[in-house]
This record gives sequence, structure tokens and C-alpha cells, in this order.
Amino acid sequence: MNRYDSFIFEGVNFRPHGKKIVLRYSLDHDVTFEETLMLPTEPVDPKADKNETVKRALFALHLIGGISYYKTCCPTKIEIVDGELTKSEAQFWNTVYLQGLGQFFYENKMDFRNRINFPSGKLQANEGRQNAQRATRNAQRILVPIGGGKDSIATIELLKKTGAQLTLLRVGPHPIIEQLAHSAGLPLLNVRRSLSPALFDLNEKGALNGHVPITAYISILSILVALLYDFDAVVMSDEASASEGNVSFHGMDINHQWSKSLEFEKMLRKYIQASIGSEVEYFSLLRPFTELKISEIFSKYPQYFHGFSSCNTNWKILSKNESGPRWCNRCPKCASVFAALAAFLPKETLKEIFGAILYENETLIHLYRELLGVSGHKPFECVGTDSETKAAFLLTMRRGDLNDTPVMKMFVSEVLPAISDPDKLISEALAPHPDHCIPEFFQKLIVES
Repeated sequence: MNRYDSFIFEGVNFRPHGKKIVLRYSLDHDVTFEETLMLPTEPVDPKADKNETVKRALFALHLIGGISYYKTCCPTKIEIVDGELTKSEAQFWNTVYLQGLGQFFYENKMDFRNRINFPSGKLQANEGRQNAQRATRNAQRILVPIGGGKDSIATIELLKKTGAQLTLLRVGPHPIIEQLAHSAGLPLLNVRRSLSPALFDLNEKGALNGHVPITAYISILSILVALLYDFDAVVMSDEASASEGNVSFHGMDINHQWSKSLEFEKMLRKYIQASIGSEVEYFSLLRPFTELKISEIFSKYPQYFHGFSSCNTNWKILSKNESGPRWCNRCPKCASVFAALAAFLPKETLKEIFGAILYENETLIHLYRELLGVSGHKPFECVGTDSETKAAFLLTMRRGDLNDTPVMKMFVSEVLPAISDPDKLISEALAPHPDHCIPEFFQKLIVES
């Protein structure tokens, strides 16, 4: 594959009438990428493309969207044709690209130091931007991005208690999402995203590939959708556990879930207010909770047990064959979700959900050792911490119906002896974390959960 010196943000085209957004990029003006998004069919202000706040949100979407194409060869020079950044904004995007591509750098054994440098112009901080103050009113129209797993379902059911008007948002159609929206009794907006064909052409020629911070993309897209369709808030479903990294590399903590972390949430909130100039509220309702606590909340809503899925391995298969299995029962995500739900649901229910009892599969013992912190490192997936996984095993052990399985026997022999205070471990894994960005009006939901 050819080497390229520059990655260039060429421009954005937005047509409100056609509800179409086109994001354009290039490598040295030679290889051109064109990504297309089709917005929901609901009406949009025909003059929305003239709105300055919408323009700045589109600009932010353009910048985050570029990460999928930048990673093909990671040029050291970045150019922006259609806009300008302040020094603080350039630093924001340096951090988003650096941290968001951390796993990509690690897996490709690439030295990322001093590689990413977004250009900044003569604009001073906040110059030319009409900053908005955070809305203090109670949000009545809430947009909830939904991914088909237990986390967004927990968010939906908690938000229903507020009496606010909820609308779900999905990037790309999927039968599981449609089924969950129907079960929740809520309207669903769908954005269709089409990656540039040139990306796949380069991948076939040997371009670099790997993990990108998709939650960052969805978050910024959600803010744009909220502006276009008049929502007061975007409520995410990112948990406390997401802030913990996986492994250290060149002195940086590599976190598969960095764009779900509290660090990113705080950074983006500031960017939305200062650089987009929007009063749309953005926060994660599940930030105080661990994966284990979210599983406890989810376990109270059996109407979703047979409709949800957190398995990324089977997700693409299910998009074409709705009747297929929802769980591969082999990946870290399946193993982690099973462990968390096993703390609260009996064996019979687990079998109905997963189609199998994962603790009976001896080939998964090595994976559970990683999840429990016994060997290796935390898997590169959206999984709980080793402490809360241990707490989940303790709760399951006390119920007793899985104690004769190979995985539980491994836990009892290899992990349990090193746990000095099981009650404290469980209590800490279920206790809410105090550091979050949840507005006061919504904090009562945390206390009641």
C-alpha cells in the first residue's frame, strides 16, 4: 500500500430537504473518502443548514467521522479545509484520536507518541461562538441511543419514571432494536450510515485496521439529531466500569471503552457547550453504576429477557437472520454478561436467555480467568472489572445452583481463597459511584435504584 503524508478533512454537505449528510475526506487529495448518513424521515427545518449551532455540530461530526479513515495509514499531518479550531479544540481532538485509537495502536504495535496533531488557527477560545448555558429546566424531550443490550434497557426503564417524552435512536436498522423498541413502547429514530467504499478497498490492499471509538461518533451524531429534531437532552448508557483500562502501552492506559469513560463524557460536555454552543444536555444516566448493578436493575424486567443481545459476534448475523441465536457463548462479552446476570437469575432463566449454561463449558475457563483478573489482562470488550466479576461469582455461589460447574469450581479453588472480605467486595460492587454528570432532576433515579 502507498504511503501518504496528509489526512485531509475536505468538507461537509448537508441537504435538509433530502435529509442527507455527506462527509468527505482524503489522503493527500489522492484517495478520497465519502461517508453518507441518511437522517430519520421526520420533518426537519428546511433552513437547518443555515443554523450556526447545527453547522458547528456538523463540523464536530465531520471531525469524529474522520477517525475511521485516518487510521488506514495514520499520517502525521492533518489538514482541515472546511473549518478552524482553537488551541483548546485542537487539543480536544488530539486527545479523542489518541485515546480513542489506543487499542488500535496497541494491536498494531504502533508508536503513537507525537503522531496526532490537529491544527489550530488564529481563533481564540470561544471566539465567534455563541455559548449556551446549561439548561436548568427539566428535560421533557429525551433522546436515548439504544444498542440492543441490557444497559440501554436499564436507562429506558429508569427514565420512564420521570414521565418525560422518550424517543430511541439507532444508527443502522436491526431487528433486535426494532423488537426492543416495540417492547418498550417507544418511538424509534433510525440514522443510516454508509462508510466510504474506498475504505474497504484500502483494507484489501493492506491498510491498517482496528478498533475505533464508536461511542464518540454516536454521541456527537446524537447531539446533531437532538438539535435537528428539537430534543432537550441526550441520555447515554455508559457505566462506571467503562472508565477502567485494559493494559498499559508506551506509558498510556489503553482502554477499549475510552469513549464510554467518565473522562470522555466530561470532555464532550464542555465541548458541546463551548464549541458547538448548544444547550442540549448530554450525560450518562448509568455512570454511577457498575456492570453488576446494571445487571441487577435489568433482572427486574423479564419482558426483555428473550429480546436483548450484547453479543457483538452474532450481531451481524442477526441483522440478516432474525431467527438466529442471540449469543455466541464463546466471546468475552457473552462470558461477562452471563456472569453478571448469573448473580441475580436462576439457572433455568439463564438457560432460556443464553441457550446454554456457560459455566459448564470448560473451554471458557481461560476467559473467565482473564475476567476475574487471575491471568492475562482485561479483555478488549465492554466487560466489567475483575472486582465486580468476583462479586458476581460470590453472589452466584451463595445461591448454589451453579456450584457444580467447572467454571465455578475454578473460582472456588483459584480465586475465592484470596478474597479476604466477600461481603465488602459485594457491597462495593453494588454501591453507586459519586462521580458523574447527572443533572439534579435525574439524580433521584439513582437513589431509588
